Amino acid sequence: MSYLTSSATALSAPGKVLLSGGYLVLDRNYTGTVFALDARIHVIVQQLRKSHKPDASSVSGSGQTNNENRLDMDSGELVEDTIIVRSPQFVNAVWEYGIQRHDNSGGVKVVQRGHGRPNAFVETALSYALTYCGYVADSKDFGSLAITILADNDYYSETAFSRALNSPGRFVSFGVPLHEAHKTGLGSSAALVTALVSALVIHRTMRPDGLALGRDKLHNLAQAAHCAAQGKIGSGFDVAAAVYGSCLYRRFSPAVLEAIGDIGSPGFEERLFAVVEDVNPAYPWDTECLDFGMQLPRGMQMVLCDVECGSQTPSMVKKVLQWRSQNQVEADTLWDSLQATNESLRQELTRLAQDPEALGDYTDVRTYIESARDLIRTMTRKSGVPIEPSVQTELLDAASALDGVIGGVVPGAGGYDAIVLLIRDDPSVIARLNFLFANWKSNIEDDFGGKIGQVRLLGVRHGSEGARNEALEQYFGWI
Repeated sequence: MSYLTSSATALSAPGKVLLSGGYLVLDRNYTGTVFALDARIHVIVQQLRKSHKPDASSVSGSGQTNNENRLDMDSGELVEDTIIVRSPQFVNAVWEYGIQRHDNSGGVKVVQRGHGRPNAFVETALSYALTYCGYVADSKDFGSLAITILADNDYYSETAFSRALNSPGRFVSFGVPLHEAHKTGLGSSAALVTALVSALVIHRTMRPDGLALGRDKLHNLAQAAHCAAQGKIGSGFDVAAAVYGSCLYRRFSPAVLEAIGDIGSPGFEERLFAVVEDVNPAYPWDTECLDFGMQLPRGMQMVLCDVECGSQTPSMVKKVLQWRSQNQVEADTLWDSLQATNESLRQELTRLAQDPEALGDYTDVRTYIESARDLIRTMTRKSGVPIEPSVQTELLDAASALDGVIGGVVPGAGGYDAIVLLIRDDPSVIARLNFLFANWKSNIEDDFGGKIGQVRLLGVRHGSEGARNEALEQYFGWI
């Protein structure tokens, strides 16, 4: 028995760091500076012919498929309307979906088969992408698809299993179910949804160069799918970075997506198409993404440090916005001060990146980062939300005191996710950071009761580039 494929499309999208603009990017009056990372989520879509169904036992702990369940290029019986999704870095991470077509232009919805733990981001991305593909393509027949999802290692904290493997490869097996893996806060859901909808649309409706020709449409579709999957209309900076790369970002008006409605409702296909193609004159896309591919200055590097903890971003955002609504004048003054500081930081980074003579003088960058952190700590105290909690302040202060460290922040919504540091691009700085983290132990009681586990310097760096096509050869042994 074997799984038989006839064509394949591979695409990846990067994670992100919102260096400045956390919470501000929820309001169109403000902006955020978002950097894409070199850590990426990869999606490989293969047209599938198969002679028996896969299950979780078809994936071994090393990520290799069993010989009896291998993918190959031979002929076989075509099984219609089945989608097999695998995330082979994790235990039992296999999902099978059927395709449900709604009447009255209600769209296409995938329905999970079996009793496995559902994955809302995968399911919603599939449903939205197939609805769009079915609407614009000549044929409504999708056939059956095999989809493999792979994450660069730094998206997740190390496990005892992955640590024991000590594998130097780009992808490692974590040896735990997906729901037990701890994310490091690099934006995996936005990168996943972007890579998945883009790979599917390119596979089904576009030429191989469709990414370059249709990036704006893929952005719009990914924003719609990601917002639906997370149950709210977010700022979208993470999806924008996944599609376009590093940029200065101003969010879109929520009304652009509010009128789409639910899959299955009459006319959903037409409404989704109008949003993706940006042909609704009442609600045009008003996202602003400037300085695509923004670079760090020469001699500067960005590093991230996992603290093996993690925050609940939606609940934090809700509490901060509630505080702002109840203290509008005070909050607006704080927001305006943060915007001015963040803009000064962005302009200084841009000036240094564009001036070949400005090498090594990062005094103003450090000053702006410290000013922004002071304002963030004020927001933390006033809102009662752990945006920069005390244990993160302690860690950031210690790291920032090292020779060669310019400064750092808890990026995005803050909390107990990975911290980001701007440093001199020098191996000796990395060595000092590794020594600090290897011996790190917090000496304070956190004001919100949070705890930091093992601190570890991640291998991820500034990447700049957005979604891109990938060669299949690098996935040998995983698909």
